[in-house]
Amino acid sequence: MAAHQEKKLSEERKHKSTQNGTRTSQAQWGRAWEVDWFSLASILFLLMFAPLIVYYFIMSCDQYQCSLIDPLIDLLTGNKHLSDIWNKTPTLTYRAAGIYTVWVTFQVFLYVFIPDFCHKFLPGYVGGVQEGAVTPAGVVNKYEINGLQAWIITHVLWFANAYYFHWFSPTIIFDNWIPLLWCANVLGYAVSTFAMTKSYFFPTNANDCKFTGNFFYDYMMGIEFNPRIGKWFDFKLFFNGRPGIVAWTLINLSYAAKQQELYGQVTNSMILVNVLQGIYVLDFFWNEAWYLKTIDICHDHFGWYLGWGDCVWLPYLYTLQ
Repeated sequence: MAAHQEKKLSEERKHKSTQNGTRTSQAQWGRAWEVDWFSLASILFLLMFAPLIVYYFIMSCDQYQCSLIDPLIDLLTGNKHLSDIWNKTPTLTYRAAGIYTVWVTFQVFLYVFIPDFCHKFLPGYVGGVQEGAVTPAGVVNKYEINGLQAWIITHVLWFANAYYFHWFSPTIIFDNWIPLLWCANVLGYAVSTFAMTKSYFFPTNANDCKFTGNFFYDYMMGIEFNPRIGKWFDFKLFFNGRPGIVAWTLINLSYAAKQQELYGQVTNSMILVNVLQGIYVLDFFWNEAWYLKTIDICHDHFGWYLGWGDCVWLPYLYTLQ
């Protein structure tokens, strides 16, 4: 009797997994096929409030010396209104839009058009063309692992400009920090919307797509597994590993440069943040080939969670120190 019930349950699970035109082995892969009420409520909360949370943290540092309580006290006591805080927030500028466009375009260029050469002379470093994990549809994607190279080229140019060329001030990121936030949001929402549209009309691999029928869940968690343009531009690897993480150390350097400009010195705490977070970023790029075997690449689909998260959440909240 128990064996019969177990067989029946197994057949039911198999039927559910094949309803959507997939194999049984895919039933437990990646994101959900169906959306429960808790998942939907969590997703709606994040879609509505995650951008506001980032803005609140950045605004607190810009207007309240990074106090998270003082803005609330001002609002609750009537000392300020939301309009007062918003009116003091820098708006999107053409300068910031230009800076951000050049930045992302430059990182796309380094990612797509400059094959890795670091693996040819750095012992122990794995770069160049590497294979990812097998997808549920049986696809093995190839990736050009050149993140360390992109990071090195970017930072060599940064220091060359700071000490020799003087094309722009090293404080450029600090000076345009909040206007750049709006640019990052625009890109985050644009790429997430494009990825969702692409999954319906021209997916890279239709067999690696998942549709729940719930717009908000699909937008948040993504439909396509490995959206790509052309042979090498992989959305997940690019946005997970550039431009936000390459920018991470530049953001810290720009703040250090501003501290030097304002006070004539760089504090020990600023040096410590730059060194420790620099080690973290370099560790990521040194092990970028290993990153192909992590949850981000092997299980996550590409949606707002990764698109907006990599453009906004990562560079703006990870650098709050």
